[in-house]
Amino acid sequence: MKGAAIHAVAADTVFDGATAHRDHVVIIEAGTITALMPRRDLPRGLPVQELPDGAWLAPGFIDVQVNGGGDVLFNDMPTVDGIAAIVAAHRRCGTTALLPTLISDTSDKMQAAASAVEAAIVSIPGVLGMHFEGPFLSPERAGVHDPAMLRPPTQDDLAFLMAPRSGVRMVTLAPERMPAGFIRALAAGGIRVALGHSMATYAETRAALAEGLTGFTHLFNATRPLASREPGPIAAALETPGAFYGMIVDGEHVAAPMLRLALRGLGQPMLVTDAMPPVGGIRADFMLGGKRITVRDGRLTTDDGTLAGAALDMAGAVRNCVRLLDLPLPDALRLASAAPAAFLGLADRLGHLRPGYRADIVALDPAEIHVLASWVAGEETRPGR
Repeated sequence: MKGAAIHAVAADTVFDGATAHRDHVVIIEAGTITALMPRRDLPRGLPVQELPDGAWLAPGFIDVQVNGGGDVLFNDMPTVDGIAAIVAAHRRCGTTALLPTLISDTSDKMQAAASAVEAAIVSIPGVLGMHFEGPFLSPERAGVHDPAMLRPPTQDDLAFLMAPRSGVRMVTLAPERMPAGFIRALAAGGIRVALGHSMATYAETRAALAEGLTGFTHLFNATRPLASREPGPIAAALETPGAFYGMIVDGEHVAAPMLRLALRGLGQPMLVTDAMPPVGGIRADFMLGGKRITVRDGRLTTDDGTLAGAALDMAGAVRNCVRLLDLPLPDALRLASAAPAAFLGLADRLGHLRPGYRADIVALDPAEIHVLASWVAGEETRPGR
């Protein structure tokens, strides 16, 4: 609904991020939620949008790892227009806020991407900041990252990352390759530091956590595996209450029993897509670091079979949590909204449907977990638009 300064959206179930309320409405004014109440208490004369029978309203999805979408790879198009295309593709799938993610690249490309994000934060609602996935990664766990781009950080890199910025900044790195004090400096500067593409030992991971690392990018993937005598980063993540670990729930990256194990850890799981250009696009292939990446049966791989991100949107990740991991829908929705909001330090304004929060909302068919509509700061988008 456009044009109404204050209006309501009504659904048979409104999940506020913690509790499911039957037959409720969310009232929106100037892009902000002002109330959540039973439908019977709706003020007379207030414009109301009625959702189909059985529909759920829930907090909009938040994705901290979006490499591309709508046939655009952020590395290839680090511009406001590129970000706009990626955001539009994911918004149709219920993602109302995200971090454009730059895969390991040159310093010049990093500068261009950061500048584009600064401009996009002002002009594109839902762009929360930026995620640099690399280039400070382990060559032993490069995955699809170009090994030629991987390098240790310099003082110039630190100055660049710590420069004044808008929004959230996230950096994925391999702690074992970092100079002394680098992680501590990033964390002290308000940057979300995550471990990924790493061969760190358990001891090295614990030391990084003590310095301020709080995240684990796509847990289990491109990381030292869990072993009996060297538990590595996975054990450290699962036993640390303050740790947030991303899970790619696409049925390809990690076996369901391992993901169920992660759900029982002391840390906080959250969903990430690691999405690539085919999400919301029409092409079945794209180029990354000189390699052709192709979608085959929902699996993104190079010609030699290496996994290369995911053809996954956040609604699909929620659906897979319910169908593959046997999670109740409310728990799956929390992993896609409240958990990433908390990781990014935005739990006071995103990830729940509460008065004073931005009106980032998704409407779902709960049976198929299919997106019916989404709202970003009260502005509605429907699939296919």
